[in-house]
Amino acid sequence: MRIGVPKEIKTHEYRVGLTPAGVRELVGHGHQVMVETGAGLGIGFDDEKYTQAGAAIGGDASEVFAVADLVVKVKEPLPVEYGLLRERQTLFTYLHLAAEAPLAAALIRSGCTAIAYETVTDTQGTLPLLAPMSEVAGRMSVQVGAHCLEKEQGGAGVLLGGVPGVSPGMVTVLGGGVVGRNAARMAIGLGARVRILDRSLARLAQLDDMFGGRVETAFAVMESVEAAVKAADLVIGAVLVPGATAPRLVSRELVAMMRPGSVIVDVAIDQGGCVETARPTTHAEPTFIEEKVVHYCVTNMPGAVARTSTFALVHATLPFVLALADQGTAGALAANPYLRAGLNVQNGLVRHAAVAEALGRPYCPF
Repeated sequence: MRIGVPKEIKTHEYRVGLTPAGVRELVGHGHQVMVETGAGLGIGFDDEKYTQAGAAIGGDASEVFAVADLVVKVKEPLPVEYGLLRERQTLFTYLHLAAEAPLAAALIRSGCTAIAYETVTDTQGTLPLLAPMSEVAGRMSVQVGAHCLEKEQGGAGVLLGGVPGVSPGMVTVLGGGVVGRNAARMAIGLGARVRILDRSLARLAQLDDMFGGRVETAFAVMESVEAAVKAADLVIGAVLVPGATAPRLVSRELVAMMRPGSVIVDVAIDQGGCVETARPTTHAEPTFIEEKVVHYCVTNMPGAVARTSTFALVHATLPFVLALADQGTAGALAANPYLRAGLNVQNGLVRHAAVAEALGRPYCPF
């Protein structure tokens, strides 16, 4: 199979779909790989490293898309890339279509097969290709939130860990999944007080056991969410419904009740955000202030630590890329129900139920 790896063009996005080691594996399986020139420079991989691994170098994205049967990316195609997609081509990347109706329409028009990292499942029903970036985003959320709390950034001037004689800051984490768990770990490490809310009692029990009582857990109902958000110096939105739009847990009215200078980091912004006042931002302009509260809503948070993120992502995606290449897209989808769960669009049809519902389009099972 011919595999193409274009350079990412989202603002300050330095990750790349394959490392040279990943290219070497694919070439070793008898496949051809073309990498766009400069695609790996942001994480220290020049074109020579890719050629040494067996890849050809494409001059631009149009050349890569034109030759590729399978396009492996990190982030969703941007409008300038829509026209490069074509029928009988497979796109394998993060898509988050529930919050990207124009992209969904473009994929449908193209006739391509679009498989989303964020909806691929495994034998335990978890999301193995979302997990590594959720780990990164969860850990980053506390790091960037602590920075945003500094007065110079518009925050209240709170040190999350406090100092002797001064209480530490309060971190409220909405959602106890991979993002929430990693956010809690970082916040505890800084010495903050931490409260996690989730609708799964089993998950809350697991978190209580995991952190040895160092976090406060609460069942997520309207009253507990309101109390936890109002009390927080830093709120981290960490909720996820695979393939669907994120539920709105925090209203504008509730944001207005937070202390001025508090911070919200809405990690769920890729799926539309769980905070009403949230809107997508970029690494170039990551924050804005709404209702006197600092909002950090970058849609590609892990791109800020691109080298770590790329290695973590490729370690997870490579077995699936190999399956698609070795078996062909049709064969891999037919043989692997977990990869099939990642199928979002195919032949002009929406193949994922949650995506179809979010977009108001007919759902057509595989």
